[in-house]
Amino acid sequence: MGDSVPAARVRLRQELYAPIEPHRSGTLAVSGVHTVYWEESGNPKGQPVIFLHGGPGGGTAPANRRFFDPAFFRIVLMDQRGAGRSTPHACLEENTTWDLVGDIETLRKHLGVDKWLVFGGSWGSTLSLVYAATHPDRVAGLILRGIFLLRRKEVEWFYQKGADSIFPDAFDKYREFIPKDEQHDLVAAYHKRLMNDSEPDQQVAAARHWTEWEMATSYLLPNEDSLKRGEDDKFALAFARIESHYFVNKGFLPSDSFLLDSVPKFKHIPAVIVQGRYDVVCPIVSAWELHKAWPEAEFKVVPDAGHSANERGIGEQLVAAMESFKLKLSR
Repeated sequence: MGDSVPAARVRLRQELYAPIEPHRSGTLAVSGVHTVYWEESGNPKGQPVIFLHGGPGGGTAPANRRFFDPAFFRIVLMDQRGAGRSTPHACLEENTTWDLVGDIETLRKHLGVDKWLVFGGSWGSTLSLVYAATHPDRVAGLILRGIFLLRRKEVEWFYQKGADSIFPDAFDKYREFIPKDEQHDLVAAYHKRLMNDSEPDQQVAAARHWTEWEMATSYLLPNEDSLKRGEDDKFALAFARIESHYFVNKGFLPSDSFLLDSVPKFKHIPAVIVQGRYDVVCPIVSAWELHKAWPEAEFKVVPDAGHSANERGIGEQLVAAMESFKLKLSR
């Protein structure tokens, strides 16, 4: 015991790992409608960790693999229903939070995993918490970023009134796409257009305006790569359709306070919460309220960051969180 090094003295790596390619990938039929894409990279015999992407509808990207030490972790990425390389693209049928929780379990069993670390940001944090509340015995740890508890006040802050005070220029473009007599409920107005398959041009235009608004606000400082994602019609259509579908249905959760009420179900699970101080998409108040309800979880505030996991400070803290889990699991 005298030879051990206190955890506080260990400098945890913060640099992203080098880009890697998956060594195994496939598709999994999860219903009569949906097939989801999944992939594995890193150590095939390592500690399993599943990355849950944001949106909903955002899909995964190669950069998502870089938060994890590929020599230690068995890195699993999955595109949720209708997103990324999953099919049918942008499909809303049989697409609810509970369907996605079921898909995570189906994939876990398919891959022969007993318990895994669950890593999710933004909507991915929502899904991670719902999964942990439903299957706590399958979660070895939680790494959460940009907390989104999917409450009415959070959706209204970003899509109706709140974030417009910080990004009025970007919000004007988002709001003015909708006629003035419908601007009192922008989520409903966008949802109506995004569901209208009989007018594909208007549907795509609505998807671009919706997506460009979120891409313009995700970083503390403007990011050209993020802005360009809003110009990708295929990405925007899935992102906007699926997001609006979930938001008008209140995330398919039984109550507005469901996730905070569920904390006792997962508070025993080791966890790290990483939150940008100036996150406009998912303001820090939600992370703070989760922290107060769940003081056992480690809470890291990045002082010079917004929402995106690709911001340097947030990326560094996410890598450090994974390194901390690596040390604990190596003992």
